Order: sequence, then structure tokens, then C-alpha cells
Amino acid sequence: MNEAGSGRDLARILSLLPHRYPMLLVDRVAELTPGERIVAVKAVSMNEPYFPGHFPARPIMPGVLLIEAMAQAAGILAVETLGLAGTGKLLYFLAIEGAKFRRPVEPGCLVRLEVAYRQNRARAARFEGRALVEGAVAAEATFLAMVADPPA
Repeated sequence: MNEAGSGRDLARILSLLPHRYPMLLVDRVAELTPGERIVAVKAVSMNEPYFPGHFPARPIMPGVLLIEAMAQAAGILAVETLGLAGTGKLLYFLAIEGAKFRRPVEPGCLVRLEVAYRQNRARAARFEGRALVEGAVAAEATFLAMVADPPA
């Protein structure tokens, strides 16, 4: 994924993740080293469907969606690492640990999603992720996910 920001990059993301609008939270992959790490970007716009209710007077991206964005980036990393593209296999959360929210993410922010493998086993992996805005950590978490067959 070396054409960051191009339509081809988005097409590749759509081929790797089952998520679609409004739940697709990765817009671009800036860096990807299979088996090691990914750097992806989420462009937060005022048009996000959660802003009218979170919060009308001061729109803030829900923290759980920052973790979801990190998990989606991890999903891209796992699919590329394990060669799962086109198999229909999914990556499911098993656990979220040490989640911390450091600063609000508002419309107009570019969120840099940095996710690294910390442990990789046959059907489960541990990831460490950070969501940054202008170089400052907005959220961070360690999470465990597993590869599973799609629902029947």
C-alpha cells in the first residue's frame, strides 16, 4: 500500500476490511510493515454521524471509536501479514486493556493511528495502539484479537 491517499489505497482498504460507512474508520494507510506495524489515518469531519449527539455544543469523537479505528488498522495489518485478503476471515476483539483517553478529538482533526504487533500466535494476536492528533496522544490501548471464520 504505497500510494497513500489515492483512490487505489481506499479500494485496497475496502478489500481488506468488512467495514463500510459509517463504521469504516480508516481512510488511508501511510505505512505498513507486515508482521510489525501500521500507520493509518482517519480524517474526522463534521459530517460524522455521531457528532449531532456527542455532543451538540462541543462535538467530540467517542473514545470507543478511537479504539475501533485502531482495531481496524490492526485488522489491515493482520490481513496483510497473514495473507487473508479475499478469504472472508474476520478479526474479532477478545480484550481491550489499559485504554486511556488523553485529549478530545474534534471535527477537522487528522488522527494518526499507530498500531504494532506485540505478540502473534496462530489464531490470536496482541496489538498496541495509539491515536495521535498533531503529534499528541489522544488515546491508547493494548488489545487482543483473534482470526475467525465469517458467520454462517
